[in-house]
Amino acid sequence: MLVIRNKTVRSVIGKVFPFVLIPALAILGATVFNNDKHLIISLAIAVLTLFVFAAGYEKKKVGTWRMIIASVMIALCVFGRFIPLFKPITAITIITGMYIGSETGFLVGAMSALISNIYMGQGPWTAFQMLAWGLIGFAAGLLSEPLKRHKWLLLTYGVISGILYSFVMDIWTTLWYSGNFDVGVYLSALVTAIPYTVSYAVSNFIFLLFLAKPFGEKLERIRIKYGL
Repeated sequence: MLVIRNKTVRSVIGKVFPFVLIPALAILGATVFNNDKHLIISLAIAVLTLFVFAAGYEKKKVGTWRMIIASVMIALCVFGRFIPLFKPITAITIITGMYIGSETGFLVGAMSALISNIYMGQGPWTAFQMLAWGLIGFAAGLLSEPLKRHKWLLLTYGVISGILYSFVMDIWTTLWYSGNFDVGVYLSALVTAIPYTVSYAVSNFIFLLFLAKPFGEKLERIRIKYGL
């Protein structure tokens, strides 16, 4: 397992990869590369995501336990995408980021999109799904303390995450439709997607309402026991 011990390198990877390189790759995949290259872009993002994950720890043992937990959470996310209408992938990603850390939250969100799309259908949209869910998990880690203390704040974050997910995905829709970012097309896409956006927000609210406490208690015990 890759271990990055240099704190400066870890800090740079943790900031630059999720907020600069991965978004740039997603946009390049939608504007520069042909649609038949989308899998290469998605796999490249997956590699960068693993570096982001590795930047979250400096001891191999800690990384191993984080990977085990992340694998379980990814499996739950993939299974959850088969649930009709309401899907728990965002809620599980948020819970992971809150209790196991930003980098693990990013890994769970991004890899859940890539792996589940093996069944749901791969395409140039996969990169944007990886980015959107990854950033939602990463931000949940950054906001972990207030999210843990205030349930209403967690539920609000879940609703906002559903809206932001739609906003990110409609960037892809706009780039795919017009070849560049056209504000008018983007606003039209947002309006058209309102029913889906509402379903994302409501499902996040419901799943966080019922899953946050039982999942959180178990992850907190694991985090303390293994020093994650």
